[in-house]
Amino acid sequence: MSSTRPYSPGDRGPEEADGASGTSEGGGAVSEGSATTAATGRQVRRLDLDGASAVVPLARDFARDALHAWGWLPAASADQRAASEDVLLVVSELITNACLHAEGPDEMAIACDGKVIRIEVADRGTGEPAPRTPHRAGRPGGHGMFIVQRLCLDWGVVRTPGAAGKTVWAELQAPGESTPGPG
Repeated sequence: MSSTRPYSPGDRGPEEADGASGTSEGGGAVSEGSATTAATGRQVRRLDLDGASAVVPLARDFARDALHAWGWLPAASADQRAASEDVLLVVSELITNACLHAEGPDEMAIACDGKVIRIEVADRGTGEPAPRTPHRAGRPGGHGMFIVQRLCLDWGVVRTPGAAGKTVWAELQAPGESTPGPG
């Protein structure tokens, strides 16, 4: 389900229309913020990764803390445990890709509206992520975007005209939510 749409259907993008960004000021290479958009119940947390080291475990820990705060962890069911593990795997893959192919990540955002978890990783890279074709399951490396494509409802890339870099986003379904059927 790869996509180059900047946002999934019905999504207004990384920022809600009321401008709530969930960002708080921090005093160092890593700052954490949290906000809830009252009208939508959407919760957003942001992690500043610019200049940080050990960014993959840092991002995974940040995502794990968000999942705890949102009641996904500790998991109450096998479905919830699997969904949480998928979120952490997608975080790892997106952050790793930014490290390997885009000069490292600048920021990660994770948002939840109760039905969908959205992960966004901003970087300064100019490349376009894509699953490797043909996918070679038996070979090491090159599986990141294939994994993202398989686990997520949708994913894509946002570029801001006139600005360097991009934001790669991916959305996963919350446990217990049913996938919309063909209509």
